[in-house]
Amino acid sequence: MKLKRNGMSTKTRIFSSRRLRKQKKSSTDQVERSTMAHGDASCMASGDKNEQHEALILERVPEEAAESCQMVLARHFRKHCSCSPQKTKSKVLDLVPILKWLPRYQLRDWLLGDVMSGLIVGILLVPQSIAYSLLAGQDPIYALYTAFFSSIIYTLLGTSRHISVGIFGVLCLLVGQVVNRELALAGYLADGDTESNGSVALAGANDSLAAACDRSCYAITVGATVTFVAGVYQVLLGILQVGFVSVYLSDSLLSGFATGASLTILTSQVKYMLGLKFPRPQGWFTLFKTWISVLANLGNTNLCDLITSLACLLLLLSAKELNDRCKAKLKAPIPFELFVVIIATLASHFGHFNANYGSDVAGEIPTGFLPPQLPAWSLIPSVAADAFSIALVGFAITVSLSEMFAKKHGYRVDANQEMYAIGFCNILPSFFRCFATSAALTKTLVKESTGCQTQVSGLVSAAVLLLVLLVIAPVFHSLQKCVLAVIIVVNLRGALRKFAQVPGMWRSNRVDAAVWLLTMATSALVNTELGLLAGVLASAFCVLGRMQLAQATELGRTSDRDHYEALSAYRGLRAHPGVAVFGYPAPIYYANQSLFKKSLYRKAALDPVKEKARRVKFEKKLKAENGQQAEDGEGIAGITLTLDRKPLRGLVLDCSAVLFVDSAGVDALKEVHKDYSEMGVALVLARCNTAVLDALQRGGYFPEKQGEDDALTFFTIADAVRHLQQPRNGGC
Repeated sequence: MKLKRNGMSTKTRIFSSRRLRKQKKSSTDQVERSTMAHGDASCMASGDKNEQHEALILERVPEEAAESCQMVLARHFRKHCSCSPQKTKSKVLDLVPILKWLPRYQLRDWLLGDVMSGLIVGILLVPQSIAYSLLAGQDPIYALYTAFFSSIIYTLLGTSRHISVGIFGVLCLLVGQVVNRELALAGYLADGDTESNGSVALAGANDSLAAACDRSCYAITVGATVTFVAGVYQVLLGILQVGFVSVYLSDSLLSGFATGASLTILTSQVKYMLGLKFPRPQGWFTLFKTWISVLANLGNTNLCDLITSLACLLLLLSAKELNDRCKAKLKAPIPFELFVVIIATLASHFGHFNANYGSDVAGEIPTGFLPPQLPAWSLIPSVAADAFSIALVGFAITVSLSEMFAKKHGYRVDANQEMYAIGFCNILPSFFRCFATSAALTKTLVKESTGCQTQVSGLVSAAVLLLVLLVIAPVFHSLQKCVLAVIIVVNLRGALRKFAQVPGMWRSNRVDAAVWLLTMATSALVNTELGLLAGVLASAFCVLGRMQLAQATELGRTSDRDHYEALSAYRGLRAHPGVAVFGYPAPIYYANQSLFKKSLYRKAALDPVKEKARRVKFEKKLKAENGQQAEDGEGIAGITLTLDRKPLRGLVLDCSAVLFVDSAGVDALKEVHKDYSEMGVALVLARCNTAVLDALQRGGYFPEKQGEDDALTFFTIADAVRHLQQPRNGGC
């Protein structure tokens, strides 16, 4: 069977499914009304009165008796709180996945790829970690700590084989905003001022000891505290098994948020590229405030920083394009960033750029590790809200990348375990003065393309970082901050390229494109955290809006079989005389029940409420003209209902797309049935799923008396139409 779509040249094949019919073993009154279709045997209205048709009847499988609340709690308690050696072993293996896959590690096949990818990613992590410390408002050594610890912890706890967990620009920006706000509230001089390294009493220190802490110390204390709280949020969400929330963060939302944050990051790095010194703006509209400050201080541009920035920018952009074009021929991308860092450091050191030209440099980077310290508990109330958005973004990015690469390489990841992994990647390193981490797309792509097989590559990257932390870190003392800013800007190319895809997104799906644009614009122009909230709300309202805007559609039958489609969408369909068939493609619940009724009444060209008012008015006019009392119901019976100029006897509502109905939806169906019954029009339902049938039964939609047949449901539209077409007295 072929149907030609209206306005389209293509043909759509529609295959009707086989029907499974079951002979009735007993009379209809022996089968429960709530579990079967109601109706007497009907005759074909098309003309052949000798051909009898029996409606499809199916008997529901009896439901098992519902467990009591006490039984459910006892069963869950036995399942989750019982202890056995086998169950303990299973729990430990689930919480520490490396214990599962490491014993099965294929040394000969996987080791070379893991070592190569780990070395390359580790080399890339060094300059990028130092660079992204600017975004987080921290000294470079803390960024190296962060990348080191997160690589090890995710290797132990993560379920993805390919993602690289460490410094991520968007999270660094979010942490940096919190750090700068708390620095300003604590009374520290704004960054860029020459006297910003003075010591003051640390507000989050132990109550019994007022520890002296300079600006850098307080900044990392704030960063570590907000990271600790974000990690606690993530672990709690993992305990509550809510990893499924990641499915509600759509790709358009995450992409728009990342692009908007990238614009903010780009703007924040302009002052370093120009060598300008002014406080980082706080609050909303930071992008506009930053550009205003840049333009106001443009006359103070450091010529040395400007020339260095332009040279590094030109070199890195060319190198990135070369890597992209030759990636099919290269076994691994060339680490041009590291080369630029080495050359720029040597030039700054021997050229004395800091002393001679006032160029701002990275400064002293110590070796080794600092002893662990507790978070500043007194800061937790002020950073708790910020930490939640950081936790949500970090988890969403990590799970999205994990699932993307798992699907590509044919394995599965556990979203809840990913929540645990990224949570502990924040909690444990926070005691060692680290800040928030998540998976990073750029380094993950490099890791995958260089032969990574397992998270052993993460251990190799951690070894490279350990070498830098113990030996090489002081070498970067003379590295200019403008070079680090250029590295950050160049790594934003992927996110900024999304703007070129907007026309295609708009043509493909305007709703997704609108969510992307709203999230991006709010994140960039107003506030980063507000952009995430706006994206989540926009996505939710789009889903709700689609259900709210659902419209009833009139259906028609094909010429050669009992198949129904929308009359407005396909050609060659025909309507039944006296019987209208409508479908509703959404649940019927409290939020759209009124819209459902209005839509159905409008499509049926018959609003019972208005029709009754019109008839009452007509009867009053008739009484006034004739001067006599009309019999009850005579006026109503004397007016013929029409639909498309044909007498209307009944309506069939196709409920196949109605996923559920709540109590308000049942009441709405009752009202529709009652209103049309008063108009002399029968309403029947067809193709209801079991959830809808059960809701109708519980809501009292079906008649209480066994013999009543004024509220019926059918398993097929054809049976419902035949029932309405038969004569009302039951004769054929």
